[in-house]
Amino acid sequence: MFSFQPNTRIRPSPFFESAVAEGMTKANVYNRMIMPTSYGDPEGEYWRLLNGVSQWDVGVERQVQLKGRDAARLAQILAVRDLSTCKVGQGKYVALCDHRGTIFNDPILLKLADDLFWLSIADSDVERWATAIAAERGLDVEICEPDVSPMALQGPKAEDVVAHVLGDWVRGLKYFWFRETEIQGIPVAVQRSGWSKQGGFEIYLKDGSRGTELWNIFKEAGRPWDIGPGAPSSPERVESGLVSVGGDTDDDTNPFEVRLERYVDLDVPDDTIGVTALRRIKAEGVKRHQLGIVLEGDEPAPLGMRREDVMLDGRRIGMLTNCVWSYRMKANIGYVLVDSAVPLGTEVLVSRNTGPRTGKLVDIPFL
Repeated sequence: MFSFQPNTRIRPSPFFESAVAEGMTKANVYNRMIMPTSYGDPEGEYWRLLNGVSQWDVGVERQVQLKGRDAARLAQILAVRDLSTCKVGQGKYVALCDHRGTIFNDPILLKLADDLFWLSIADSDVERWATAIAAERGLDVEICEPDVSPMALQGPKAEDVVAHVLGDWVRGLKYFWFRETEIQGIPVAVQRSGWSKQGGFEIYLKDGSRGTELWNIFKEAGRPWDIGPGAPSSPERVESGLVSVGGDTDDDTNPFEVRLERYVDLDVPDDTIGVTALRRIKAEGVKRHQLGIVLEGDEPAPLGMRREDVMLDGRRIGMLTNCVWSYRMKANIGYVLVDSAVPLGTEVLVSRNTGPRTGKLVDIPFL
């Protein structure tokens, strides 16, 4: 049973009561909110995501709203990706970097109007960052966290469930595109997206008082497809090659090092934060790269609280940033961030808490 001591520093999402009712057993803190991570059967939840449809409380994915005459300009200043062709109703995956080119967040940017944007953020305080940048540059833009909380439907059967609720028009949504609509009078934005590679949608609830109602609508609609509760799955996201900024990155990681080069446009305006540093990094050559690793051992051995050193010929060449048990590969797999001169196929030694373990560097995604 999950227990939580309420306090004003950690907030529940509008779907929290539903998650508890579904049998939530584990949770993490993310964006100063409670993020469900398990309902007591991690392997069963994994297979549901791969084979069926999984319902997630991801209200922790907070929105930072930019509204006003200079909203588009601020969005471009913050994101090292060309947004000039972004259309209303379109979302784009973007990297937010500091002035050194270090990535600190990787939100989905949603364009709701020419003067209205949401940044659907990962785990860091983008609202304060954006507010400070707008103020120092004298921009005419209002920045806030609106009453918007995503719920995700993920898995190969998710489209059938969402179409059952909203109609077959959702089948025509392109990836990261969205539409604002209502579900039984509940205001939402529906986007084809989600933190898995199994397909699905995120339903952005725009009235936090109706979270339980919205949850139950999709729960009931999904019964013919055996819908069940779940959460972002570490084994699935690692197998699929998804990056966790803040987990797979450190205070010096740039987007080039973690396979995000295709989301970086070096010809964006010079006042885009981080682009000058990224141009220099690209010209000088990237020092590290992210590779996969398959470790020896036939028992689950996840990464603990600390990243672990990766060694080659007695020399530290980088670090293991995550490690999970792959149910499909029957092996411990993870990502390493190592010297860019180290190639695929190299056998390395990882300084694990339980003792040294050998591993082989492989390409990502694993599957």
